[in-house]
Amino acid sequence: MRVGNPGFLFSDRARVNAERRAGRDEFVAAPEVRDRELVLRMTQGDERAMRELVHRHGDMMFSLAVAILRDPADAHEACSDAFLQAWRTAHRFDPLRGGVPAWLATITRSRALDRRRARTRRGEIGPAVLETGGRGSEPLTPPEDAPDRLTESIETRRLVEQAMTDLPEAQRRVIELAYFGGLSQSEIAEHLSVPLGTVKTRTLAAMKRLRDVLAPLLREEVA
Repeated sequence: MRVGNPGFLFSDRARVNAERRAGRDEFVAAPEVRDRELVLRMTQGDERAMRELVHRHGDMMFSLAVAILRDPADAHEACSDAFLQAWRTAHRFDPLRGGVPAWLATITRSRALDRRRARTRRGEIGPAVLETGGRGSEPLTPPEDAPDRLTESIETRRLVEQAMTDLPEAQRRVIELAYFGGLSQSEIAEHLSVPLGTVKTRTLAAMKRLRDVLAPLLREEVA
């Protein structure tokens, strides 16, 4: 697939808003079906499909990037990198492995962690950032004209945050350090000064609890 300067990057959501207000986009399919249709159109070089995907998921991805990087400007760049990667690798998306939001979240997390590691190597961030994990990130920025989807996104975010909050502190710390800090289990053990086996046990217990609590959301995602 040829990628030049398609003009669909993260900052282009205003253009999509204008197109939707003009009635040139149709949003009639279920969200997960619509997402898969958009990715399929991306594999065919449809830039408009990419712009719509940015509009649908850009705010959630930005919130994730800010949680990892704790810097809006850096998060914006990470999201642009992530969506560009999604455009280039749309043909690799496998709906059997999860939904489009999860696919985009994985890409965004990887790009944000790349930037975070680069900043760490340059000495721009240190252990103090790790202590905060992903908590205290900026709130989700609501889309201008999608109240139904906004309500769904806020409710999903609330459920995930509540599930994390309800974890025992020790379990929550290992999840935060792994997901938002990008640390391996060995690095987490060193950071927390606990045995590696303890980190593995806490991680397994936390993941089981999160899966049980969030099972309804996971079923909706793969439906």
